Amino acid sequence: MSTTIIAEKMVFGGDCLAKIDGKNVFVPYAVPGEKLEIETVESRKDYDIAKIVNIVEPSPKRITPECPYYQKCGGCNLMHIDYDFQVELRKKILSDCFEKYRIEIPEIECVTSQNTLYRSRFQLHDGALEERHSNEKIYIDHCVIADEAVNAYFASVKATDRPKGRCHIFGSKCAEPELSVSIPHEKNREEKKGGKNNKKLKHYIRPKYAGNIIDPSTCVTVNILDKKLSFDVQGFFQSNIKMLEKTVKLVTDGLSGQNVLDMYSGCGTFSVFLEDKFNHLTLVEHNRAALVFAEQNLKLKNHDSYGLSGEKWVKENAESVIKQNGPFDAVVIDPPRSGMEKAVLDYLCRTKPSRIRLLSCDPVTNVRDLKFLVEAGYKIKRVFLLDFYPQTSHIESLCYLESE
Repeated sequence: MSTTIIAEKMVFGGDCLAKIDGKNVFVPYAVPGEKLEIETVESRKDYDIAKIVNIVEPSPKRITPECPYYQKCGGCNLMHIDYDFQVELRKKILSDCFEKYRIEIPEIECVTSQNTLYRSRFQLHDGALEERHSNEKIYIDHCVIADEAVNAYFASVKATDRPKGRCHIFGSKCAEPELSVSIPHEKNREEKKGGKNNKKLKHYIRPKYAGNIIDPSTCVTVNILDKKLSFDVQGFFQSNIKMLEKTVKLVTDGLSGQNVLDMYSGCGTFSVFLEDKFNHLTLVEHNRAALVFAEQNLKLKNHDSYGLSGEKWVKENAESVIKQNGPFDAVVIDPPRSGMEKAVLDYLCRTKPSRIRLLSCDPVTNVRDLKFLVEAGYKIKRVFLLDFYPQTSHIESLCYLESE
């Protein structure tokens, strides 16, 4: 049975909130303010999930999506909304997260770039994308948000001729090579001898992070602001190069001194630009494969790399690092979606480096961590919405913090 509702505000994740008899209902692919006829598709104790049956009164911000795979592909979920209004909605969601935790912030500054043909990284399964909420394959020859180099690959290589299994693609005019496609391979498995359950273990090649590149065939080098950064196409690197360039400038602007800590450093994306501003760099990254590339990217610059979790580094190395090099003048932090480890957060609150640049790919865990920093005496000086992923509900942000 269908019900007519008014879509209220958009919430984190991109659904619009509505209410039926006082119960929250989440409606995908809606626009705030629209009058909609909906049907419940999933009912839970505290909320329902509904689908749109009919758009009774569409929002003036609703547009026709350019992509023929929209609502099938698991990528974009806001392409039905005018781009400028998308940015406003993401800004409001970010602002609401701060308000929920009663954290006072200055006006959020929005940093944007092009909203189509921007994405350089893709992951394919048997040459295809996967449908939202299923493993059904979508074979495409063009993607609205893909970089031109990636679309050239989609157009020239038939889906049946693409690598089987899971493969990673990175394409950009600023990359060497311009297009990289990883070839999937089976992981070697070896049965564990003995043990209670006689389990099978996956055996991986564990590279030393102070050595050579693991596999040159999967190495990509990009030119960012006249500096070269290398990484593994199968590992993590930002998908939106133009936004990355803007972000690097914002993260490093106004920072200088003796020592800087790059926590969750990855392949050294920010350290490469901090090396000219500080006499010594300390990189902490649990993924040692990424640190292989960080070592190459930094070359002979004065730095130390720790292939450890943030928690382990704090417990085992932080004190000796400060004794040897002195306190940190600044800290750059780019944590995973789960946010900072508690030990890292406690360390910052205890030692209070004067300046912190905190990036985040999840506004919920971001404000959770910021609440501790604010209570420890930090002031939030600037907040940026970094629009890395137009046409989606994904939110990345940057905060400038200074200790009192």
